[in-house]
Amino acid sequence: MEREGFFHKPVLSQEVIDFLKPQPGAVFLDGTLGGGGHALLLLQAGATVIGCDRDKEALMHARERLASFGDRFLSIESNYADIPRHLASMGIKAVDGVLLDLGVSSYQLDTPERGFSFQKEGPLDMRMGLSPRTAAEIINTAELSELVHIFRAYGEEPRAVTLAKRIISERSQKLITTTTELAALVARGVRPGPRHPATRIFQALRIAVNEEIEGLERALPLLSELLASKGRLAVISFHSLEDRIIKHFLRKHSVVEVDDPTWPAPRPNPYRLFNLLTPRSITASEEELHNNPRSRSARLRVAEKL
Repeated sequence: MEREGFFHKPVLSQEVIDFLKPQPGAVFLDGTLGGGGHALLLLQAGATVIGCDRDKEALMHARERLASFGDRFLSIESNYADIPRHLASMGIKAVDGVLLDLGVSSYQLDTPERGFSFQKEGPLDMRMGLSPRTAAEIINTAELSELVHIFRAYGEEPRAVTLAKRIISERSQKLITTTTELAALVARGVRPGPRHPATRIFQALRIAVNEEIEGLERALPLLSELLASKGRLAVISFHSLEDRIIKHFLRKHSVVEVDDPTWPAPRPNPYRLFNLLTPRSITASEEELHNNPRSRSARLRVAEKL
């Protein structure tokens, strides 16, 4: 029986299926298994799915949900950047498609004790797996320069210096240990608007705790090598930092020719790996936005291996 609240509707599900084209005999890697929503659709189409997640709880629930598919579903506890190493140990050299659905899951946001959401009180944790530091450790021990860097680089927060100084002043009197404490501190003196003042700070901390940007930059070339010829890489991102990395990576490896003012003519791109199938990112339809608010910021980019 599925646990209420754990399994959310996967975003851009029809678009993912349309691009990946699952069929019996095909093998797909779902590098961010989560609740198993996308994996379920791939399995229902007859494909074999290798599902990976670094969140033990997510992996446990997904294994239970997808157990009926028998040996067509394999699961691995792993960060997606380390997946190729695990597959090599299993003798798997290539797959027909790779899917990454980045960011935090609805279940993680809706579970207060995980510490991802400022809307419910919980410990400042934010760890998806075996990350060395919690959000509370960063908030209560990081130097001013590190806090400013995290808030600017990962949250694109214009008040980074002001908020970092405020946090350091507050923690000198009392440690900041809960999500609601931090959210209230960040929101102090800010006029209410459509987006909570703590949104960027919580995003920045989550990315820093889980080293998400570094992991994505490391994973994209490694996962691309896993794809068989005509295999497809599909990546869903939820904020501009991730989308920018994905866009630049796919463009670098899909452009046919490169040029330089000092060259007499353009030259073939030596880094070309893909045909780019989405010149512009795919976003949710009006119907999906209405039925699944989580899809609001989702962007899908897809490329096919040469």
